[in-house]
Amino acid sequence: MKTENTKLSKHAGLFSFGTAISRVLGFLRDMMVANFFGAGLFADAFYAAYRIPNLFRRLFGEGALSASFIPVFSEYLHTKTKEETQDLLNSIFSSLLVALAVITALGMIFAPQLVHLIAYGFTNDPDKLGLTTELTKLMFPFLLFVCLAALCLGVLSALGSFFIPAVAPASLSVAEIAFLLVFGVFMSPQNQIRGLAISVIAGGAMQFFWQYLAMKRLGWTLKFKLNFSNPGMKRIMLLMVPATIGLSVDQVNAFVDTICASFLHEGSITALYYSNRVMQLPLALFGIALASAALPNMSKSAAQKDFSLMKDTLNFSLRLNIFTLVPAVAGFVAIGISIIRVLFERGHFSYDASVITNVALVFYALGLPAYAFVKVLASGFYALHETSKPVKIAVVSMLLNVVMVVLSIRLTDMGVGGLALAASISSWFNAFVLAYFLRKRIGAFGGKKVLFSMLSTLAISAFMGLFAFFAMNNVFGQKSAAGLFVVIILSAVLYLFLSKVFAFEEAKVIFAGITHLKNKFLFLFKNDDL
Repeated sequence: MKTENTKLSKHAGLFSFGTAISRVLGFLRDMMVANFFGAGLFADAFYAAYRIPNLFRRLFGEGALSASFIPVFSEYLHTKTKEETQDLLNSIFSSLLVALAVITALGMIFAPQLVHLIAYGFTNDPDKLGLTTELTKLMFPFLLFVCLAALCLGVLSALGSFFIPAVAPASLSVAEIAFLLVFGVFMSPQNQIRGLAISVIAGGAMQFFWQYLAMKRLGWTLKFKLNFSNPGMKRIMLLMVPATIGLSVDQVNAFVDTICASFLHEGSITALYYSNRVMQLPLALFGIALASAALPNMSKSAAQKDFSLMKDTLNFSLRLNIFTLVPAVAGFVAIGISIIRVLFERGHFSYDASVITNVALVFYALGLPAYAFVKVLASGFYALHETSKPVKIAVVSMLLNVVMVVLSIRLTDMGVGGLALAASISSWFNAFVLAYFLRKRIGAFGGKKVLFSMLSTLAISAFMGLFAFFAMNNVFGQKSAAGLFVVIILSAVLYLFLSKVFAFEEAKVIFAGITHLKNKFLFLFKNDDL
């Protein structure tokens, strides 16, 4: 089992390494957008419009598609011939392409109605409403490319290739940065934001292109061949319907947050976006990386009826999430305002915008481990080809979030902080209920060990957070970029040192993963399994 855990950590490490590259470029992009547009009309319109194709991407792309496709495709890889597996891939590609073309066309036609739904508060500002509608129409084709990229991601993940799928989303950032640097500086703000929307489409196309090349290099292609009678495709579609409903919950919650934020102070939507982007960095580096690496492993174990190995993978994934994400929570609470100010506070992005964004960041961060737990625990159900239970739990969690958001707006003056806190509470509820029912399904998977890991990690994370807070505010100053870099590095070193002193099992895995990444980096362009 140690060998399997080491393999899992290596795959997650490759995913994290690729994601780190993508996220760094993403932050550079966000910094440039914040500098160009601040937290006003243009930024609010752009991020509200982006949410709409992004919703459909989650529904039909990397979320539901991966959750339903990877278990079946992994089973085909280990039990069927390559010809049968290739036929399944072609059938899914062809059906997906047709569906995406129809959805894209309908989305562009009904963009005004969608915008009224997602940002109803903009109806009081005709200029903002009109611009959001125009940007929605421009960006909708992004959906087609990014969902096809998600199909390639599923294939590569099932084949054990994690680096390219993780780094490919950087294409979106590269496209937007290139536009702003080369063309944006010569345009009016209105044309800048329109061009930025078009560059989103270019980024989605590049994301698909690079992953398809990696897939072809491993011997798999995409050919248009409709075959609705393919038994594997029928199974994927049956799994995808409830998975789509379940994974849409996060997007429905985002819709509710956007609708409510559109009635708040100008810049609230932008504050939610930037705070979520910062919070998503450790979640993507560790939580999503582990869930992405664990799903193929658990699917293989489930297909071979090796539930002992599956439970070991599940337990290890949860503990490693705790070890990596709890200190991130402490860091966001301690020095979140410095992170926001260093990243975004320039140009049209003011100190007041930083304060609002940090409030949302702190409350989002409280749910950070829960977001990761949900992804890992739901993957456990998907590996068993069971999607109805996560759907029911997710729907209840969504209703809980909606109720808390409405109460926050009507009964408190928390603003965007209330919206973020509601998301965190509903995610913890989702995680606990998922764990309860998964335990009933497969038996105990080491809950006491997970709890001990949580408590011990909380103790050293709190100490690390206090160090970061006093060092940042009393030594370097709140807006020192160099100071922030030094404090983050020193805090990470302190945390790893304490974890090693107290002999955390997860620390040994992290150090082994760092060594593996170093070796992979040295031979980055020579190895085919990246």
